[in-house]
Amino acid sequence: MMMTMPQDITELLVNWSQGDRASLDHLTELLYDELRRLAAAHLRRGGVELETIQPTALVHEAYLKLAGQKELEFQNRAQFFGLAAQVMRTILVDHARSRMAAKRGGGGVAVTLGDDLAANQEAPDILALHEALQELEQLDERKARIIEMRYFAGMTADEIAGVLEVSVATIGRDLRMAHAWLHRQMKAGA
Repeated sequence: MMMTMPQDITELLVNWSQGDRASLDHLTELLYDELRRLAAAHLRRGGVELETIQPTALVHEAYLKLAGQKELEFQNRAQFFGLAAQVMRTILVDHARSRMAAKRGGGGVAVTLGDDLAANQEAPDILALHEALQELEQLDERKARIIEMRYFAGMTADEIAGVLEVSVATIGRDLRMAHAWLHRQMKAGA
């Protein structure tokens, strides 16, 4: 198999954003393993209730949602994975809501973010986390995007800095502040 160069992926992303559906198909084929790894990581953090979704199904559902997106513009692969993370998060939240609706008074779905956030508390409920991230987004959209890209897309600080066009040091500061804010919100909501 031939090694795919980052410029090839960027070209496919640009073509897809200009309406070329075949580019999305080819892009998904090239990045399928990475998307599946990302999906599996989401589900591992998701707890027992999310075991009803398999990584392959999550990737396929995310693909269908991505294929339906309009007016997208990508400059690099990291932006694509940022969008893929948003889509997977939405799918998981929708799944958690439907599971809760199916159970009378059923509890939420726990999800573990890892790093400092998880070390300081038990795994938060995915719906409570989603609501807290929505609140954070209202207060500081960049911090919410950083959390999303770090924990839902598994992106490094360097990759996030490239997407957001800020320094790696800024990403580190914002990530620490967002962790602290989310910890307080999740603790207050418990």
